[in-house]
This record gives sequence, structure tokens and C-alpha cells, in this order.
Amino acid sequence: MSTTFNAEQPPERPVDLADGDELAAFVETYDDVLVEFYTDGCGVCASMEPVLSGVARSGVVVGTINPRDDPPLVEEYQIASVPTFVRFRDGEPVDRISEGFVPGEQLQAFAQG
Repeated sequence: MSTTFNAEQPPERPVDLADGDELAAFVETYDDVLVEFYTDGCGVCASMEPVLSGVARSGVVVGTINPRDDPPLVEEYQIASVPTFVRFRDGEPVDRISEGFVPGEQLQAFAQG
């Protein structure tokens, strides 16, 4: 199952992505994207939910994906710990943060490059 994304109407909240195909479509639709790689049961990941929502409301396109749902993503994006935040530009990963909880202002600045 693949979702269609609209570049003319960027989402105003984080988009939960189901798998690698949906992730690829998402990051190719928008110029700049922030993606959180998380796992269920991760306390820090859960604490990032309101932060990510705030970043998305500020105009940053945000997606979230659980790499356990599509294990090849772990190797493809070198996910060694969660949460890992990857910034994509023009469909390609350009930077990452893998340091646990990230305050909203820092995450927004990171996402905007």
C-alpha cells in the first residue's frame, strides 16, 4: 500500500510512514523533509511526539517511520539507535542526529538546515 503525497499541500503534522516505499515517495515529494526513525516502546521516541508536532506546525515537513516494520531500512539508513532524525533534501539524506531527546528549537534549526 502506498500513499500519494501532495507537494502543493505539505502536511501540518507528522506523517506516519508504513514502509520504505512510502518513505521514498514522501521524501521525493517535498524539497526538504525531516524523518524520525523510532521504535514502539522507546520512551525517548514517545517524548519526541509533541516536539515533532510543533516542528511540523512551524512549516517543516515531518515523517516518522518504525524501521522494524521494514528491516532493510536499518542498513540502508544506518540506524544504530533510536530515535534517529534524518534530514532529506531533494529525496536524498543529507544529515542526521542520533543523540536521544532533541529540544524543539534545535530540531527545527536542524531540519531547516
